[in-house]
Amino acid sequence: MGIDHINDIERLKKINAALISRVERSMDQQGNAFSLFQTAINLENTVRRRTEELRSTLRRLEQSNIDLVEAKEAAELANLSKTRFLAAASHDVLQPLNAAHLSISALAELQVGDEGRKLVRQVERSLETMEDLLRTLLDISKLDAGVVQPSVGAVSLDHLFSSLRSDFLPLAEQKGLDLRFRSTLASVRSDRSLLRRILQNILSNALRYTRSGGVLVGARRRGDVIRIDVADTGCGIPEDQREAVFEEFNRGSRAMGLSAGGLGLGLAIVRRMAGALGHSVDFTSVVGKGTVFHLEASLVSMAAAETQSAIVELERPPGYGLFGTKVLLIENDEPVLEAMCTLLERWRCTVRTAVDSAEAIEALNGGDWAPDIIIADQHLDQGDLGTETIADVRQLLGRVVPALIITADPSDEIARTAKARNIEMMRKPVKPAQLRALLAHLLA
Repeated sequence: MGIDHINDIERLKKINAALISRVERSMDQQGNAFSLFQTAINLENTVRRRTEELRSTLRRLEQSNIDLVEAKEAAELANLSKTRFLAAASHDVLQPLNAAHLSISALAELQVGDEGRKLVRQVERSLETMEDLLRTLLDISKLDAGVVQPSVGAVSLDHLFSSLRSDFLPLAEQKGLDLRFRSTLASVRSDRSLLRRILQNILSNALRYTRSGGVLVGARRRGDVIRIDVADTGCGIPEDQREAVFEEFNRGSRAMGLSAGGLGLGLAIVRRMAGALGHSVDFTSVVGKGTVFHLEASLVSMAAAETQSAIVELERPPGYGLFGTKVLLIENDEPVLEAMCTLLERWRCTVRTAVDSAEAIEALNGGDWAPDIIIADQHLDQGDLGTETIADVRQLLGRVVPALIITADPSDEIARTAKARNIEMMRKPVKPAQLRALLAHLLA
């Protein structure tokens, strides 16, 4: 075989190898393209699947939001219904409770023996506990529902402290405790009634859980804020009870010796009332040494404080008697009517009664008898209202006879209507001593 022939063979081998290599590369490229095609299909399927999952999740989230809104609306409606129910229930329950208060007061004046007076006092204490519970539950319900509208103005702390001292000093002396108030000229921006209730509940707790030593109430200025402190030498509050003491029906831990009776609602309503007024409330405590509650409120000017002081002085009722007073009593609840008549007659008043507006007018049509004062329930027979009936009687008599609405209806609308018509108002159940003082004030 010649050299040329050998060279041709080698050249053919190289060409063949090059062709094979090219074919292999082409096949590899096709394989890679197919692989990329498969990968793209898989990715597209994955994206589609994830998109469907995301849409499904969004639909579930939207439905959850709708359910949450519906649940919130249902809860708000239930809360409003609860408030209305408690208001209505308290009105119905307070009616017989009011009659019981009045009857027990009249019964107490008939007792000549120690045993009888002791039993009467026990019944009175039970009625007072029931009244406190009902009123506090209603107050908490109204505060939670946001229907309480504070009447904010200048409140003199000195007058407030003086009133609280008068109320709590007998209890402190009975327990052998020292109760002191540091006088102050400061006034705060608050609702006098709600602020008094807050301090009253804190003081009541302080005296309840203090066995020796005493309680000190004072105020100090911090810039534009007044901090009211109520300090006691009681058993103190453990750190793990800081939030629990503000919960409903919490009466302290027996293990720490803190349980001392009561309803366990005092501090629960303190926090709610402070929140409604925009006041901050907190405390510091050392177990075994005592507790200091802090209440912060905005400072007001001296001019506003002097105006409030003048108003308080005008509101203090003088102590006049009721002998011979002619009373027109308008009440449609028979037990309350009988109890109130008995009580007024024990005070040597002359009483005429009616159950609605027509009877009230009829009682005066003879012209031989005119009342010195009118006492009326708000909700009477025939759908009559006490405020309207008083207006009718005044028109008949031609003069503005002193008048008092006594009602268990907790709505603020009645209070506004009574105030606009120059009518005093008391909430049921009525405390006889307060009723007698207010009647004497109106007659004076």
